[in-house]
Amino acid sequence: MSERILRLDKAGTPVEWLDWQAAAVLYARGLVTWTLGDVIYNLRGGMCRLTGDRSRLSLHSIIACDGIASPRRRTRPPLTNRALFRRDQHLCLYCGKPYPEALLTRDHIRPTSRGGKDNWLNVVAACRRCNQHKGDRLPEEINMELLALPYVPNMAEYLALINSHRIRGDQMAFLRSQFGKNSRML
Repeated sequence: MSERILRLDKAGTPVEWLDWQAAAVLYARGLVTWTLGDVIYNLRGGMCRLTGDRSRLSLHSIIACDGIASPRRRTRPPLTNRALFRRDQHLCLYCGKPYPEALLTRDHIRPTSRGGKDNWLNVVAACRRCNQHKGDRLPEEINMELLALPYVPNMAEYLALINSHRIRGDQMAFLRSQFGKNSRML
């Protein structure tokens, strides 16, 4: 059982990925208010002493939950190299060549040594060669151009970025419907 379940808040905003055990707890506590997608797990429990019936629980691929929001809930996704490189489609945004994750670096458009922040709007994926060539200068100071502007992915995009190889079709269709207008993932 390795498929992840997409958790939404009751308004339908993506919140996080869950394993089947965490989802089963939400179902058992009565916090799942509505579901989408296919049933991906059918769990069987023990026998009821009074009726002799066996308990069953069907877990859907997308669940919306009521109650207290997750303590990990964020409005702005955390910046990680993996998510950054996937946002930029594994391309160096200076030379345009594709690279595997291991050969990409995080480049600060405005270097941190010059007051640049380490945030989604100031970083892009860059190959080592371009990153070293740029050094602690601004791109325009050495006639380098960005091939695309950086943007902050919304939570739907971020959840797709961090789990991109294990997303079911129904989950991806739901997430894609909520991608921002600047998304490169459409």
